[in-house]
Amino acid sequence: MNPDVIIGGGGFVGLSLALALARKGLAVTVADPVTPAVAADAKFDGRVSALSYAALRMFRALQVWPELAAEAQPIEQILVTDAALGKSPSPFSLHFDGQEIGGPLGAIAENRAIRRALYGAVARQPRIRLIAPSGVAALKIEGAMATAQLTDGTALDAPLVVAADGRDSRLREDMGIGSVGWSYAQSGIVATVTHARPHNGTAYEHFLPAGPFAILPLTGNRSSLVWTEKTAVAAEMMQRDNAGFVAEIARRFGDHLGAVTCDGPRWSYPLRFHLARDYVRPRFALAGDAAHGIHPIAGQGLNLGLRDAAALADVIVDAAELGRDIGALDVLKAYERWRRFDSFATGLTMDALNRLFANDIAPLRGLRDLGMGLVDKIGPLRRALMREAGGDTGKLPSLMQG
Repeated sequence: MNPDVIIGGGGFVGLSLALALARKGLAVTVADPVTPAVAADAKFDGRVSALSYAALRMFRALQVWPELAAEAQPIEQILVTDAALGKSPSPFSLHFDGQEIGGPLGAIAENRAIRRALYGAVARQPRIRLIAPSGVAALKIEGAMATAQLTDGTALDAPLVVAADGRDSRLREDMGIGSVGWSYAQSGIVATVTHARPHNGTAYEHFLPAGPFAILPLTGNRSSLVWTEKTAVAAEMMQRDNAGFVAEIARRFGDHLGAVTCDGPRWSYPLRFHLARDYVRPRFALAGDAAHGIHPIAGQGLNLGLRDAAALADVIVDAAELGRDIGALDVLKAYERWRRFDSFATGLTMDALNRLFANDIAPLRGLRDLGMGLVDKIGPLRRALMREAGGDTGKLPSLMQG
């Protein structure tokens, strides 16, 4: 009954970590307060996620991709533009073409489709035990063992517990790990639209004074809007009737994809940044949003969490194969050193981009537009940025190397 690793949280990061460990022979128990049936329902989460091509390699290695492929739209190109609301885009733009680096820049998939694929892979893996609905109610660490008391009354012992329970991680707080962060005066509005013309796998990032307005291609003639707006304005937009909401979309969307209709419900999420002061304690580690939360301006949040899962799996498996204690602090510190700087650097970069573009200061707008135009003309720099966005730089975990 007692596993090698207990994971609190059965989201993208927790399930990916469980699959990565199980394929190397470790027994894993995942406890999550939400059942698979609820989490994969269309009403639970209307968001989509951008998967970098390094993340796609990981999903292929974990046997998640075969079930997801038909519901994921490859990103062939990305077009970045800047404009004031109601005015034509700047003549300077930034164009990324996957053909320059040999293939798609990644893929877009609805979160519920990713969850279904992960649950399917977990169900096929006998070394993983998913307990849901049930969370980790209490955690006690003594000597060489951690004891997790679950909300369903189950008590489990393991040499290591991983918190992958989201931005408001209770386990992080229970272990006395503080965080630094701030709220943006912004909310993200998410909706799915159907359009008359095909998107041809092109993602659009249109910078407006209130924040980025992203049009992310989905399968078929559909796109997901990730619309960053001032919080007060976002609340007003959410109250509009369908005709009024679609009219506001049209003001920002343009006519390049033809007539647009809103398909289904809409969601709104507050945006904030946070970074845990530490990632590990003896017999305990943070991963994913429990460790960091960043602005979604470039869609890197999930990819950052998947890098955590892949890196932590490498560290744990290496220690196990050498006969070391997988929950020992010196083992887990290797994971913290690997991942903390990347999370910090990526988070602050996204924060800086948001602050640079989410304003309507004319001189600054001119400078940033000129900068985009220059980057667009410098091939090596443009391709380097594509590789960076694809998660293909720096020290890569083995799963992300394919």
